[in-house]
Amino acid sequence: MKKFIIGLLVLIVLVFGGLKIYEVTNYGGTAYYTQIVNDGKKLNEKDDNGNAFIDYQYNQKGYDESGNGIQLEFNGHKTRPLKRNAYLKLTYNDKKGVTSWEAVPKKDVPKAALAKLNE
Repeated sequence: MKKFIIGLLVLIVLVFGGLKIYEVTNYGGTAYYTQIVNDGKKLNEKDDNGNAFIDYQYNQKGYDESGNGIQLEFNGHKTRPLKRNAYLKLTYNDKKGVTSWEAVPKKDVPKAALAKLNE
């Protein structure tokens, strides 16, 4: 019985560890910061059921906390453009591109990234 419980615990740890590794490699990534300076490109899309919806696509430069920049392409996933001059923190994954974004206050943008955004 003792060996069974130990084996079960090891199996549970391995499963959760594997899921965490999968999450990090497929959805985790480097944080980049950008500022919305335009309304984006309006997209008229259809979902899998054929229902029409509006989205906005952005293609702009983002900077990590050291000030290194890359070109980022992402969608707002809203029916209206993102607020101009808003600061965003984006998670960029080498395999999937931008996997998530969130609005952040200016004070939370690293100084090196903020300096590059204000050039």
